[in-house]
Amino acid sequence: MVESIINTKKIAEAEVVILSAPYGKSFTYRSGAENGPKEIVNCLHGNLEFFDRFLKLEPVRYIKTAHHELKGLNKLTPTKMIQTVNNFYKENKDKFIVMLGGDHSVSLGSFSYFSQNNNSSEITILQIDAHPDLRDDTSDYQEKTEKLSHACTMRRAYEMGFKTVQVGIRTYSIFENDFIKKNNLKVFEWGRGKNPSIKEIIDSIKTDKVYLTLDVDGLDPAHMPATGTPVPGGLEWFYARDLIRNLIISKDLIGADIVEVSPVRESVLTQYGAAQLCYDIFAYKKLKDKGLL
Repeated sequence: MVESIINTKKIAEAEVVILSAPYGKSFTYRSGAENGPKEIVNCLHGNLEFFDRFLKLEPVRYIKTAHHELKGLNKLTPTKMIQTVNNFYKENKDKFIVMLGGDHSVSLGSFSYFSQNNNSSEITILQIDAHPDLRDDTSDYQEKTEKLSHACTMRRAYEMGFKTVQVGIRTYSIFENDFIKKNNLKVFEWGRGKNPSIKEIIDSIKTDKVYLTLDVDGLDPAHMPATGTPVPGGLEWFYARDLIRNLIISKDLIGADIVEVSPVRESVLTQYGAAQLCYDIFAYKKLKDKGLL
């Protein structure tokens, strides 16, 4: 009897690795993102139904999944944190990894790995987020300027040569606005007229390889309230799940992360939702690889 979605202790035996990256030193409003991975993993350990009602099967029965936590990550400098994450991907390059943050700067570790081992221009990063994270640095709102902040993650990704598609965006700085216009970036804003269809978003991705980075504030706070910088509006729950499923079916998903869960005592909704999305991501990815979709 399978007792958990995380069903093997040995990474060597696993097809999927859920990587906890508990780093929360880069935050703008509410702290606590370093506590997100633990709470999400707790939900995966027995608080989700194994049965997928859309597929009418239990994906966990077909997939060997392990978990690993990067210990001491929150004590590191941003540069060392990014290199630590990069090293794990390098050491486990044959695994499909879903990383759980932590603040959005942890994604720079996986981005740097994929940019160093692939042609970045052949990969699109699909970002679900309330913010474009395209600042060059944090000098407009912090005394200590940082270029590896969560607010700069996608600017650094752009500099690595990745193509980007941003979904759910609904607040940004004048500097980010100028950068988006100057570089003709593909941004699907929410709350400016009719929201795009899922097909429109998928069709805007011009590469086969895709990396999914999901900041939970991209969803409406009604579904994901416990996050560092919540913004009203955002993707509805079923829209987000449908978008992720269609992305995986249509494209070659090479990796994914879920970031910016900052747990609160009053509610477990955010970590539960993040755990469900994590399960969706690797279940559909591996079942597709096995020809079971």
